[in-house]
Amino acid sequence: MKAQCRRTFLKKAIAGSAALTAMGGFSLHGAMAHAAAKSLGPAKEAMFYQRLSGRDVRCELCPHQCRLQEGGSGICRVRKNFGGKLYSMVYGSPCSVNTGPIEKAPLYHFIPGHQRLCVATVGCNLRCSYCHNWQISQSSPGQVREFDMEPERIVGEALRRGLDSISFTYTEPTIFYEYMYDISVLAREQGIKTSMVSNGYINPAPLRKLIKQLDAVKIDLKAFDNDFYADVASASLSPVKQTLEVLKEEGQYVEIVNLVVPTLNDDPGKIRQMCQWIVETLGSETPVHFSRFSPSYRLTDLPPTPLETLEQAAETGFGSGLKYIYLGNVPGHDHNNTYCPQCAEKLIQRSHFTVLFNEVKDGKCPSCGYAIHGVWV
Repeated sequence: MKAQCRRTFLKKAIAGSAALTAMGGFSLHGAMAHAAAKSLGPAKEAMFYQRLSGRDVRCELCPHQCRLQEGGSGICRVRKNFGGKLYSMVYGSPCSVNTGPIEKAPLYHFIPGHQRLCVATVGCNLRCSYCHNWQISQSSPGQVREFDMEPERIVGEALRRGLDSISFTYTEPTIFYEYMYDISVLAREQGIKTSMVSNGYINPAPLRKLIKQLDAVKIDLKAFDNDFYADVASASLSPVKQTLEVLKEEGQYVEIVNLVVPTLNDDPGKIRQMCQWIVETLGSETPVHFSRFSPSYRLTDLPPTPLETLEQAAETGFGSGLKYIYLGNVPGHDHNNTYCPQCAEKLIQRSHFTVLFNEVKDGKCPSCGYAIHGVWV
């Protein structure tokens, strides 16, 4: 019976996605009509919220803990109070569905070289002044092109394209939690891995439930400075640290990205503190990416990060005990490659987002047998 159900799922999912190709293959007219219809009423009842006096509700998904009056939306713009119940207004309504390399996440130790299906909806629970995807992250449902794709169609599209994983990315996946969760459950049943590319601004209870269905998580640790979080992202550092601690406790595979912004979070002392905290709390095997900032959105008055600053951050990380450090947005740099921490053998060579060769065998260095931290199959 279970095999029959699986065959039925595959037939429906693949049939439903057979007409879907690249983003340009979707019907813009149909997508906008779908979004307009959903804006008039509830979409999917949300998980993790509390009913309060009157018809107010409190969202308990992320640390903002938004209290919403009837008809109100949270800071994320996509969770709304209808009649004293909280609803997700983006369930089944992605604004982006496309294919890309896992290295772009970036996740360098998560089955290197494979292609993923990238899924995003509008909305975000942070307000980063340098966001590169602000056109969708800072939009509300119905303001941009959206597509009608229930979880079965997303998984079916990954199957049709022969992809190894589905990645929730571009905007903050926490805000489309229910959609991500249901897709991940179905994907696991079909042998497809999933990853979350996140700012880490999520409460522990929903995080613990979610990661039972995920295979990898990338967290943006934007700075090791609460003032930076408050001024640049309208958030705070402590919840992100707590997220990383929960991920470690639950045994979830994690990589960390720190976008180094000139004059704002490039203080060598703060970077050293961050690296030491990662080693002490998460372990020296945790891959860390220091990425180059480029002017965007509301932060266009600063220059791109100097290469020397990134290289200094890498040296600080190695000096603190980290074993895998990468420089992002610097194509061709040697710190795009993976080396064995024990014998220094080059194991993976990359050119930007392309893996040129991968010598890791059964998760180990073939030269000395050292176990390379990551997910390799």
